Amino acid sequence: MNAEFIEALEDLEREKGIDKDTLLEAIEAALLAAFRRHFGTAQNVAVRIDRETGEIRVVARRDVVEEVEDPATQISLAEARELDPAYRVGDVVEQEVTPRDFGRIAAQTAKQVVMQRIREAERDLIYEEFIAREGDIVTGVVQRVQGRNVFVDLGRTETVLFPSEQIPGERYRQGDRIKVYIVEVRKTPKGPQILISRSHPNLLKRLFELEVPEIHDGIVEIKGAVREPGVRAKIAVDSRDERVDPVGACVGPRGIRVQAVVAELRGERIDVIRWAEEPEEFVANALSPAKVTKVILEPETRVARVIVPDHQLSLAIGKEGQNARLAARLTGWKIDIHAESQAGHLLGKEDEWDIDAVLAGVGRRDEEETGEGAGADDLDDLFDLSAFAREDEAGDVAAGREAGDQEPARAGDAGAGEDAGPGEEAATGAGAGVEDEDEGAVTEDAGPAAAGDGEPEPR
Repeated sequence: MNAEFIEALEDLEREKGIDKDTLLEAIEAALLAAFRRHFGTAQNVAVRIDRETGEIRVVARRDVVEEVEDPATQISLAEARELDPAYRVGDVVEQEVTPRDFGRIAAQTAKQVVMQRIREAERDLIYEEFIAREGDIVTGVVQRVQGRNVFVDLGRTETVLFPSEQIPGERYRQGDRIKVYIVEVRKTPKGPQILISRSHPNLLKRLFELEVPEIHDGIVEIKGAVREPGVRAKIAVDSRDERVDPVGACVGPRGIRVQAVVAELRGERIDVIRWAEEPEEFVANALSPAKVTKVILEPETRVARVIVPDHQLSLAIGKEGQNARLAARLTGWKIDIHAESQAGHLLGKEDEWDIDAVLAGVGRRDEEETGEGAGADDLDDLFDLSAFAREDEAGDVAAGREAGDQEPARAGDAGAGEDAGPGEEAATGAGAGVEDEDEGAVTEDAGPAAAGDGEPEPR
């Protein structure tokens, strides 16, 4: 080895990024292994390579002692001072023992070890480079397609885009430049394994960070993103500056920013919605582009019951439930969507829940004050709302009572419509229809005559 060898290592350092000293240390270790294999010495030897000239020296290292016990690793103080009077006990004497036939076999073995160390050093450099970029996006070039696996060149290494991480329906051709998200970097004996994805939700976030300066600067924050790769996605954004509209910043002038992201994702539709701290508002926004009339939450079960106009029902649900499914994943609430034509039934249930809560409280207070079962009469009085609602129709009720079965006052009121004519039935229904519908469970207990009241026919 000579100065040209050192220059070759310097060129390798510039091309591969491997430090020259690291390579020299690998060569020294390889030459030492070759020396011991071929010459079988028991001495403590070391290999030295001059960093300037490339000269190789094999030296035997022996400790300076007063009395020698192992001549292969020790030297007496007197003998050491013959070499250099400055030696003292405890010093290490190095004597060159480079063999003259340190030749072809040793060189070949050294070459193999050096190449292995070079590969290991390259693997370590690749691992360190990509572990720092884990969770980020990189641009790769499609090298080849084998079956459903796509091999992508990331510059210093090559990795595989597996079918599970591809966008459904997307086709890849050799030479295509694609952006991929680095999901995970693993260190294996065969080198770093880099898992990349085109279907990960964080790819959508990183693409918006590249396209929207406000997100990069921290003015606009991405609160969440969900995808059905290749079809549709939703992203929730918020602004730390009241003067900045987060949705407008992400969409860009004439939609240029969001269109760039859509183009990279091969036409995937993207809904940019505004995040809200209130769950009702956030759920309503998440169902965009559908317009929401009202949102009723059930925190215990994490269910959001949403009312939308009839003509917006299919839009709110989406194709095969896609819009509702993405909104549920984005908000973390189970979403139950109803048209406004069903809103009366839904709101009626909401009223029943409130009444039950009130009645339960009244019953508990009565039991505490008067003992078990004392609140039964009070409950009957609370349910007997129809008597108060029908005072203005007393004449009609009286006529119905004479023709009826002489039931108690509450049962007679409920059955007044049994013998009434069409006009009387309409009048009764107009005056007490709402109460009767809410009290369906109570009037059912009043007897057979209750079924003929001015209520709508039982469903």
